[in-house]
Amino acid sequence: MNHQIKIIIPFLFLCFGISNAQINTKITGQIGNGNSLNIASIPISLVQSNDGTLVKTALTNADGSFEFLNLNANTYKIIVDNDQFQLFKSQPIEITTENTIVTLPVFQLLANDNVNNLDEVVVKKRKPFIEQKIDRTVVNVDAFISTAGGDAMDVLEKSPGITVDQNGTITFKGKSGVVVFVDDKPTYLSGADLESYLKSLPSSTLDKIELMTNPPAKYDAAGGAGVINIITKKSKAKGFNGSATSRVSQGKRTHTRQGLNLNYLNNDIRIFGNIGYAYQNPINDLYIFRGFKNEDLSAKSLFKQNSFIESNIKTTNAKIGMDYYVSDKTTFGIGLTGILKSNNQSTNVSSVLTSASGVLNSTIKADNSEKESFKNAGVNMNFRHNLDTIGQKITVDLDYLRYDTKTNQKFRNFIYSPDGSLQNQDELKGILPAEIAIYAIKSDYTLPLKNEGSLEAGFKSSFSKTDNTADYRDVVSGNEIPNYETSNQFKYDEIINAAYLNYNTSYKRFTFQTGLRLENAVSKGNQLGNVLKPASTFKRDYTNLFPTVYVQYKLDSIGNNQLVVNYGKRINRPYFQDLNPFISPLDKFTFYSGNPFLNPSFANNYELSYRYKGIFSTTVSYGSNTDEINETIEIKDEIYYSRPGNIGKSQFYSININADIPFNKWWSANIYSELTNTRFQSKLYTEDLNSSGTFWYFSMNNSFKFKNDWSAELSGIYQTDAVAAQFILLSRSNINFGIQKKVLKGKASVKLSVNDILYTNINNGIIKNLKLTDANWSNKPDSRFVALTITYGFGKSFQPKSQHEAIGADSEKNRVKG
Repeated sequence: MNHQIKIIIPFLFLCFGISNAQINTKITGQIGNGNSLNIASIPISLVQSNDGTLVKTALTNADGSFEFLNLNANTYKIIVDNDQFQLFKSQPIEITTENTIVTLPVFQLLANDNVNNLDEVVVKKRKPFIEQKIDRTVVNVDAFISTAGGDAMDVLEKSPGITVDQNGTITFKGKSGVVVFVDDKPTYLSGADLESYLKSLPSSTLDKIELMTNPPAKYDAAGGAGVINIITKKSKAKGFNGSATSRVSQGKRTHTRQGLNLNYLNNDIRIFGNIGYAYQNPINDLYIFRGFKNEDLSAKSLFKQNSFIESNIKTTNAKIGMDYYVSDKTTFGIGLTGILKSNNQSTNVSSVLTSASGVLNSTIKADNSEKESFKNAGVNMNFRHNLDTIGQKITVDLDYLRYDTKTNQKFRNFIYSPDGSLQNQDELKGILPAEIAIYAIKSDYTLPLKNEGSLEAGFKSSFSKTDNTADYRDVVSGNEIPNYETSNQFKYDEIINAAYLNYNTSYKRFTFQTGLRLENAVSKGNQLGNVLKPASTFKRDYTNLFPTVYVQYKLDSIGNNQLVVNYGKRINRPYFQDLNPFISPLDKFTFYSGNPFLNPSFANNYELSYRYKGIFSTTVSYGSNTDEINETIEIKDEIYYSRPGNIGKSQFYSININADIPFNKWWSANIYSELTNTRFQSKLYTEDLNSSGTFWYFSMNNSFKFKNDWSAELSGIYQTDAVAAQFILLSRSNINFGIQKKVLKGKASVKLSVNDILYTNINNGIIKNLKLTDANWSNKPDSRFVALTITYGFGKSFQPKSQHEAIGADSEKNRVKG
């Protein structure tokens, strides 16, 4: 490891030392308007044409004129994003050694009719539902009405190509192994823990969702299916302003959520934060069937189980941060986050065991309860310095994250004979504390180059430490006796060091972006054992290279028609809890265990896309995985064991289309459709897994804009049966409707939405490749509900008087704030 750090450090200093000579150049221009609006001191942004990187800003003079001096040979665009006017973007402007001085024609700006007075909150311009970039698809959260007042998981479930199963596992374009980031920072969570975390993030605090099948080298290589990056909001309006959101929803149970967002910005400092509280009372009606066979495949016995799960969840989340603008070039920032969550869950279980002909053998009634507390705290300190005025910059982030959970479980089982008499009873108690601590440092350097190019380099080091304890006790005649079969303590440490280099440039109609990331991972697991189980340890050390390549070609001179091809290599490392080898009961007939022998899996993803004007795209993709990590099921003595395992080989073939269709001025729609074929091959316990299938996914989001500040949304999804290793996920659909009215001169809005109108978003599935066993399940959540959301904005917003605000324009949105 020390040897690698010695290589990384001089490599970065070499990158930092590169400079790019300037030539004596100038761009001059002038803005005008026909509405007698003030055109003095309007911020003008000069950005690189290929990726929108901010180069310089200027303020207009009294007559609307402006100029930019000492520019590199490159291709630029002028952007005017001012609340008085509609957004303006110029055509590309080319500076060369032969063409050093460019005088632009007068830009006539159109007045923005949706602007309030300065003492009101500025109404934002409508964003498109989907935006396509060379390396990612961007979903704008504010384009949804039906998710207003909800949480991050609500938004993800309505994003194109994303599905979430009953265990909280997120799949992207039919593939599992997706990694979720928040503000460019990994969450380090999976499964139920990740689902719990995302449900604690109010949708009112989210700005956009970035979907990346092949993320650039800047991102961690983890995530065989790609990366979902959730970008939170940060107001750019000067002065003090904020918004309050309140939502109540009614399905079979009542849920409420309140949130408050605040922002203060002047020339030297930005203070921002939010706080929220949610009360949720979800229910699930779960049915499980298992049919056992004899060796000659004749029916042996039947198992039917119905579980009614009811939870009482209270969540408080808070975030506060500050940016201090030391100068026009230097910014220091700090961010603090916290989540407190409690969940009291009760499960009433009725299980029936019969013969193959249906003759009752026994009935088991279970009264299970679980009390869980979840705490998350995070600290981020960051530094950003612009080394010059052409976009050369360096950023540094220091992060500390901590997750603490404590779960108290109680399992009470009552076994009845066919005549209804009590045959036996037992009780098991469990105390399961868990701690995860994560320390990370990363630094990124950006150097603009000629031909709209740039060079990026950086490094990251992270240290993760987990400590999980399972303390189970049998209760016999009121006495608690340690159960050493299920009790254990598992510790796991992991260090990952990484360095990357990313380069992009343009040549005529081509745009190129390529990157290479080097990652070294060292991990150590220690299962401490007990009086019955011996202790065990394992250690791994592996180093890998992860290349990414993107090529974009404009089929015409103005770029209305484009072809994009990309390739990336990814890795899926086992999650911390998946490596814990001991067994945890879910009920008397179902157990979960980890797998200390899990290997990391590797994925190679290829894509070819055609895009038209940013309103239509179609993509053909292929992915191959080795040792893919997936849930596996084993049946032993009619007991069901769920554990993660490596699937030897999997392949994915997919084609999708995405279209934004403006039917007329008041009705527009986004349509996404995907056809995917999946194939899995592996040796799985006593069986050979060889499964394949093709599924179709379709989603449509209709937006309607009416007079007098009324708007509406009608959306829906449909997915056919999908094969996922051992599982067949049966078809599901979902139709949602929402209507919105802006009131109080645009400062407030009232939204009414109905989710899953037809109550068809139900998780049904079949489990294959079980030894002498057929199995299926059906899980009915409380997914149909009506929600009323009220949002109110307040405070004052002023036009910026210096370059501080413009400097933080686009790149500041993605800064990590903890």
